[in-house]
Amino acid sequence: MPRRPQPTARQARLGLELRKLREAAGLKAREAAALIGADSVQMSQIESGISGVSAQRLRRLASHYDCTDNTLVDALVAMAADRARGWWEEYRGHLPTPFLDLPELEHHAKYRWDVDFLHIPGLLQTPDYARALFTYVNPEYPPEEVERWVEHRMKRRVIIERSDPTPYETVIHEAALRIRVGDRAATRAQLIRLLELSGADHIDVRVIPFEVDDFGGAGSAMVYAGGPVPKLDTVVRDSPNGPVFVDAEAQLSRYRTLFRRVEAVSLDLGRSRDFIHKLAKEL
Repeated sequence: MPRRPQPTARQARLGLELRKLREAAGLKAREAAALIGADSVQMSQIESGISGVSAQRLRRLASHYDCTDNTLVDALVAMAADRARGWWEEYRGHLPTPFLDLPELEHHAKYRWDVDFLHIPGLLQTPDYARALFTYVNPEYPPEEVERWVEHRMKRRVIIERSDPTPYETVIHEAALRIRVGDRAATRAQLIRLLELSGADHIDVRVIPFEVDDFGGAGSAMVYAGGPVPKLDTVVRDSPNGPVFVDAEAQLSRYRTLFRRVEAVSLDLGRSRDFIHKLAKEL
């Protein structure tokens, strides 16, 4: 298979999972390579995502690794077979690579969880809200650059707007609802948009009000993308240089627990809608 000079996060994740299976089996890269008629350089390229791997070779490796999790193996085969180029590829060369990896991750996610304390989650933002946010954070951007970022963010909403939408749950702190990103009209329009979206069967929007006692979860902001099996879940955290993808099993377990803890202190769906509606009327 041809080499990829810049593998996507999804391609790199496939290679990483194969390396984890090999190491769990106690095999060196050259030993595993010999099992499929390859050499150690080819195996290194497969495990780094630089080279693809056929379904036949992948299943042969999994067999030699004594991997009995057939659901995981099937999921890895599906990842290896998927070579589709999504809409995000049109932004390659215009936006940093991690911001292309994010919509690819979302495209394949079986479900999405968001937790946010300062801003409305990206999938729920209006164009005016996103535009004000990008302009404030990056005042040096020319208008056309800002519009490119806004367009990219709006296209990401396809996963909750398409005919087969991704199940989506989000927990938003009252602070994020009250911070005016843009003017009063833009903030009110954003709250109204939240109300509209929260009425969809596949979207749950919950609110944590200021009045919640003994809450220390402000550092738990996250994007959680569910994979076909829990081992292939991914957490995305913000950093000064863009999204950071977390895939270690111990970390994934920790973030699942954190999400449920944050969800547990939030208002139920009905009271959350009432809360947002009240804030919108106050503007």
